[in-house]
Parts: sequence; structure tokens; C-alpha cells
Amino acid sequence: MQQLSPIPADPDPAADAELLRAHAAGDPHAFARLYDRYDRPCFLFVRRMLGSAHGQAAEDLHQETWISISKSAGAFDPRKASFRAWLFTIARRKVWDHFRRQRVTVLASGQADAAMAIPDGGPTPLQQMESRELALRLVAAVEALPLAQRDVFVRFADAGLSLEEISKVTGAGLETTKSRLRYARATLRVTLAAERPAHV
Repeated sequence: MQQLSPIPADPDPAADAELLRAHAAGDPHAFARLYDRYDRPCFLFVRRMLGSAHGQAAEDLHQETWISISKSAGAFDPRKASFRAWLFTIARRKVWDHFRRQRVTVLASGQADAAMAIPDGGPTPLQQMESRELALRLVAAVEALPLAQRDVFVRFADAGLSLEEISKVTGAGLETTKSRLRYARATLRVTLAAERPAHV
């Protein structure tokens, strides 16, 4: 399954850690460079985790994530996780805190902002329409996953983290993490197959 909003070629993890150390030491440009690298992937991750029903909170939670990164820079330990894994862990925590404040247990599916998941148009208007419809169904299907499964799927597909990294930063066992991803993929395959138009 293709990534919904893939991250560009990975920056060097050692360079990320060095930039964070420089920021903690007072370098005024280091944080801006980190932000430029991960601003969009982080925002898309937050928005995907929130789902359409809570999408209006994405900008606030995205900013809260970066404020936490700035304030906690000195606590980052590159021996425990890459900066990218640490960033998405903090972003996930902000989303979970939001859900707790809103007393969210089940998130409704939705299609808001699905256009960002639409691939480049095909050579004909019909193919473009079918691609758009598939993107909308995929976004809705991901948002309907149970939160634990969505968390693993989005970290793996959107954030580009490995299963080992996801297991490490979430505290879930590797086999549990693999199972959640497997169930998420199976659910998405079944959902999308069931919604496929009869003429396709």
C-alpha cells in the first residue's frame, strides 16, 4: 500500500541530533533548520491521527508539538531513538491528550482535506475522478481504524518509522506492533475491496 503522505528522503539522524544539541546550546538557527525539515511531515501526521472530525485542532497541536520539542531539547537522547521517532512520539502524545480532553473513544470517518492524499491526475478525466474517489475512500478507511492500529499504520506509512522504532517509542512489543499493522492493512484491504465499484 502506498504511503498517504510520504516524507522526503530521510535527513541524517546524526545531523538531526546535532541540530537539536546546537539549539539547546543557544544556536538561533539550528531549531529553524529542524523545523524546516519536519514541519510538513509533522503537521500531516497530526492531522491524519486526528481524523476529519477533529481536524480543526491540527494547527494548534502541531505548534504545541514544536514548543515541546524546543523546551525539551536537552532531554533528547539519540541513543534511545532518532529525532524523527522522538518528534512523532511527542506529536502522538499531543493528539492523545486532545482525545482525552474531548473524551474521544471512537473517531468518525470523514473526507475533509482528503485532497492532499490525491495522487497526480491520470491522463484522462475519468482516471482522475477514479483516483480521487480511491483517495477519499482510503482516507476514510484509515480514519475509521481503531486508534492503536491507526497509530501504527500512520507512523509506518506516513511517518516512515520502522516497526522496531514504533515498538520502541510506544512501549508495545514488536509482535504486538506487527499485529496491529497487519490488522490495519487487512481491514483497509477488506474495506476498500468492499467499496470498489462493481464496474471496476
